[in-house]
Amino acid sequence: MDFIRSFNTLALFALTAVAEIGGCFAAYAVLRQGKHVLWLLPGAAALALFAWLLTLHPTESAGRVYAAYGGVYIAASLLWLWWVEGRQPDIWDITGASLCLLGAGVIMLTPRS
Repeated sequence: MDFIRSFNTLALFALTAVAEIGGCFAAYAVLRQGKHVLWLLPGAAALALFAWLLTLHPTESAGRVYAAYGGVYIAASLLWLWWVEGRQPDIWDITGASLCLLGAGVIMLTPRS
């Protein structure tokens, strides 16, 4: 049961990260890359989805889920850098993201009293 809960939590974090990064990238594309302003419409929808997904995370404390999500966001942003922007993360990116994911795991997956 704990494995399933952990897997579902990680999957929800990944989906949340994709929604946030996609929404933010739409604004970046308009403002920095000269994309058409209509890119902001799916970007706004993605950010609304991101906010809703944050409410689905299994914790009673918003601050705790935001803190843990920060680690996941860092790692997901580096994957975006690699897969979407075509720039491979270096060893320092990977080391930093690993430390952040370790911290996120401690925050979200350890038992609470």
